[in-house]
Amino acid sequence: MQVTVHAPQRQAAVRLPDGRSFAWSEWGPAGGLAVLFCTGAAMSGSLGFAADHLEALNLRLIAPDRPGLGASSPHPDKTLESWTDDVRTLLEDQGIRQAAAVGFSQGAPFAFALAAHGLVQALAIVSGQDDFGDVRVARRLHPDVVGMVAAARQDPGGFARGFAQMADPDGLWKLIMNMSSERDRALYLEPAFSAAYRRSLEEGFAQGPQGYARDLVNALSAWPFRLEDLRVPVDLWYGAQDASTVHSPDFGRTLAQRLPQAWHHLEPLEGGSLLWTRAHDILARLRSHLVALAV
Repeated sequence: MQVTVHAPQRQAAVRLPDGRSFAWSEWGPAGGLAVLFCTGAAMSGSLGFAADHLEALNLRLIAPDRPGLGASSPHPDKTLESWTDDVRTLLEDQGIRQAAAVGFSQGAPFAFALAAHGLVQALAIVSGQDDFGDVRVARRLHPDVVGMVAAARQDPGGFARGFAQMADPDGLWKLIMNMSSERDRALYLEPAFSAAYRRSLEEGFAQGPQGYARDLVNALSAWPFRLEDLRVPVDLWYGAQDASTVHSPDFGRTLAQRLPQAWHHLEPLEGGSLLWTRAHDILARLRSHLVALAV
């Protein structure tokens, strides 16, 4: 499987009101319609997707480094709400008034949070983590994931500290490979892609594991918004060959039932890596929502 990997065309940072730095990478025309990319677990924003299609679609892909990852300063008490505050500052700094978001894997709750706070007008959730507090989802989870959810909710601080003591980029890479299907490993182990993915993980851990551990707590804890209240169009993209135990256990079916405006795409021959293998289709759908809203 061959997917071309492109280094960021531009990288920048904005100074936040509390003095922290919030960094991002981007691709595509600087004046294009903005798409915020909420990356997967412990990834910096340097591994994008769809770079070959952005010019034709007139899309500007912006991938922030979540606080404590990559070049973004840590936030001592990072939450999904504080994340949206940081993104709001980025959008204001760049003069962006309308945007969409893509949430990949662990990035899903961060993308949903942007919609819940009115910062984006359309979403694509790709191989996304589900709301593990939903009983219909919880009963489908792998026992190991059930234990992690319980621990994170019972003692968030202790869970984060304990997880930070054992998390590192090599270990996370091995975990991703072990959870990946043959379909996904065909892409992830392709030399150029593997190098770019692993580099994004190294950057994600560059300031230590605490940023990733805090992201994990926020993703596993109760989300501070109701999916039923979201009023933006949401495309849910899943591959039936996805073997990851930390993505949606029913490939987004329950999510689709909870969202007022949802389109559920389950691709039988794809895995969790369809963010890259179906990149054009994902972004073309997202762009169509933004264009329709602008009419």
